[in-house]
Amino acid sequence: MAQAHRGTALITGASSGIGAVYAERLAQRGYDLILVARNRDRLTALAQRITNETQRSVEIVGADLNDRADLATVEAILKRDASITLLVNNAGVGTHTPLLESDVDAMTRLIGLNVTALTRLTYAAVPGFVARGAGAVINVSSIVAISPETLNGVYGGSKAFVLAFSQSLHHELADKGIQVQAVLPGATATDFWETGGLPIEHLPKEIVMSAQDLVDAALTGFERHELVTIPSLHAGEEWEAFDTARRTMAPHLSSSTLASRYVTAQQDTSCGM
Repeated sequence: MAQAHRGTALITGASSGIGAVYAERLAQRGYDLILVARNRDRLTALAQRITNETQRSVEIVGADLNDRADLATVEAILKRDASITLLVNNAGVGTHTPLLESDVDAMTRLIGLNVTALTRLTYAAVPGFVARGAGAVINVSSIVAISPETLNGVYGGSKAFVLAFSQSLHHELADKGIQVQAVLPGATATDFWETGGLPIEHLPKEIVMSAQDLVDAALTGFERHELVTIPSLHAGEEWEAFDTARRTMAPHLSSSTLASRYVTAQQDTSCGM
């Protein structure tokens, strides 16, 4: 039975790994596709296979999202193509190398892709979604967003931005008919680790999830309208407790008076103690 047409999904980082699986699964669910990545040959092969299997329309855009001209090209597509109903911000790069061993220019490029490009593409897509009263954004973050000690701090910080940005977008846009989801993968069997200099074979098998399982779980969460989806977290109530604690604390974070523990410290200092 043919799936009802659900508009067009634009997916970044779509030539392999998580992005390629998103492309396959979304086409099966009735989306036409615009696939964005640097490797045009891989994109072409993937597009041909998906079209043959699903008969969906698949357009490819060869683009390096750290290149301002290429990024502007993708932004323009998002602004003008009213058929786009879903943006999947999947493109990203990471590293496990500690800060003192990392090249600052490489870390700046990491921020450019993980933070700046994702932000600009979202800004390009969302006004049209709001004008049409419907649309969705899926942002691929990482478990390091809530466990920053796990890997490199710049990478963790960039993914914490993605999570916070998604939560804020949901707060601003939910009543305008826009769905937002942040997906937090754990270790996933993709080229990510090889690119970062740590072959996947060096990781414990029990912590590594397949990209197929990751995306299937993420899309289940998306269909359930989850704001945050953590496919590898078995005890979902742990996330709920974490998020509840954050929300409970929120009204108490800004005050005109010092917290008593700092008043005491000030008094001790003024007395010379």
